[in-house]
Amino acid sequence: MPKLLAFDTSTEHLSVAVRDGDALFVHTGAGGAQSSTTLIPLIQQLLADAGLTLQALDAIAFGRGPGSFTGLRTACSVAQGLGFGAGVRLLPIDTLHAVAEEARERSGVRRVVALLDARMDQVYAAEYDFDADACAGSEPRLLAPEEVHVPEGWALAGNAFGAYGDRLPSAAVRLEVLPTASALLRLAPSMIAAGRLVAPADAWPLYVRDKVAQTTEERMRIRNATTT
Repeated sequence: MPKLLAFDTSTEHLSVAVRDGDALFVHTGAGGAQSSTTLIPLIQQLLADAGLTLQALDAIAFGRGPGSFTGLRTACSVAQGLGFGAGVRLLPIDTLHAVAEEARERSGVRRVVALLDARMDQVYAAEYDFDADACAGSEPRLLAPEEVHVPEGWALAGNAFGAYGDRLPSAAVRLEVLPTASALLRLAPSMIAAGRLVAPADAWPLYVRDKVAQTTEERMRIRNATTT
């Protein structure tokens, strides 16, 4: 097993993990605006707990998005800085893939429609079939909750149920899960073997959405639609 550092700051939760062979060191806590100040000290602490230096790592994996704009920029910039400084290549992984992997690990589901709350009355969505290719999935999309399609027998997993539960399609299994650093670590070996490592300069966030605020007219239209 490679020596790996992984972290995700795409949601309101911060997740960091280090793996050295069978030894796993994990931290999960509050994220959001705190991530920019707490992420690097947590990385340093977990590496120290594992007895590793940055230079000893085989790769640094991070959740590239979609998700919170600030969170994605934080994760990518920290990964780039650490990678440049230590001469370590990076492994950007879709956060929805991490959601699907966390659902697979927790419940054994093999086909997952992964969702993350995109706010503004929308969700990020992508499909992952672990029986077809553990490294692959559909392109993440930005959808209204009603536009999400769940094939028969597939699970629905993510963090959008509290906000849009009654507007999302039914599914055989619904799992409330977040992208985690541990999920990134489980996905990493096969992705590394598939040649997914990149130089720090070539690692970028995946935003999906180009705008972060609604106009007054858009907000009024959504409000009127939900009250009629």
